[in-house]
Amino acid sequence: MTDNEYMQMALNLAKEGCGFVNPNPMVGAVIVKDGNVIGQGYHEMYGELHAERNALANCIVSPKGATIFVTLEPCCHYGKTPPCTEAIIESGISRVIIGSSDPNPLVSGKGSLILRQHGIEVVENVLKDECDKLNEVFFHYISSKIPYVIMKYAMTLDGKIATYTGESKWITGEQARKHVHHERHRCSAIMVGVGTVLADDPLLTCRIENGRNPIRIVCDTNLCITVSSQIVTTAKEVRTIIATSCADIHKLQPFLHAGCEVITVSKADGHINLNELMIRLGEMNIDSILLEGGGTLNWSALQSGIVNKVQCYIAPKLFGGKYAKSPIGGIGVDTPDNAFLLKNSKVMHIGEDMMIESEVSRKCSQGL
Repeated sequence: MTDNEYMQMALNLAKEGCGFVNPNPMVGAVIVKDGNVIGQGYHEMYGELHAERNALANCIVSPKGATIFVTLEPCCHYGKTPPCTEAIIESGISRVIIGSSDPNPLVSGKGSLILRQHGIEVVENVLKDECDKLNEVFFHYISSKIPYVIMKYAMTLDGKIATYTGESKWITGEQARKHVHHERHRCSAIMVGVGTVLADDPLLTCRIENGRNPIRIVCDTNLCITVSSQIVTTAKEVRTIIATSCADIHKLQPFLHAGCEVITVSKADGHINLNELMIRLGEMNIDSILLEGGGTLNWSALQSGIVNKVQCYIAPKLFGGKYAKSPIGGIGVDTPDNAFLLKNSKVMHIGEDMMIESEVSRKCSQGL
């Protein structure tokens, strides 16, 4: 097998940690000696052993003189676990193949340097693009300290997210809806506006086998959510945050008693200041958010510049209707030249539906 093939094995292992390691990166490691894989592992859970140490622990023979393939530069600092560079050096491994460099200032180039200083051969940037893509959320969060935001919505082929009566269940098919639950598992949090809660009374949980529920965040400027809503009544079971500009402790008390956390933020243009909220959430180790808001919150999020990616699920059906809702509300842009531009789009077919995923190109959108 080639170096690329061993690195692909490590990448496949790394993906097993999806949803369980946030805000840490997903990392996989494969140890090869005399052409045979003698150990492999991945970062399984936040706060637990990293991929390299798990791979070393799983070795079936001595790793002395072996090569380790790891998707991310080994750490060289003490955090919740000891440095992986230390374990590699002590193991007698003679060659380290790395996919991505670690942008964490505590590591960034230092891990590779320490290994080389101990006489270990280091080869970098093997399947770099694939390894970088795997941890785009981590790379964004570790450099900006704010969450990576994915704006998700489902619409008909004529661009409607509900009929003129407000009915929206179900636009897409079962397979597409299952895919959304995998995205909920992958992200640290899910965020909606209070309008969605009042209209649909959703649970916003992850309903896949062995899935992890995201933290639920409700943007509610004036604290209009009801104590009887499913999100509030289950707040002691699933971590729930209400972001509001209301500071009235008497109004807040019932929600605090129900188990909700409350973040009080200032207003911007009459609504919650989303940029301020992102900073606060980043400080809480929330590295990624799946934004499942309605048109009002989606417009505010785009205007605020917090959206990194858009996932648009499209169903092969038509609703029509002058008053049927569209995914992005607000006043909209004034000219086509001021459109929010998207890039690196890819299309995925999911059952009878399709999903278009695009990155947001900020510098071309409304001067943001």
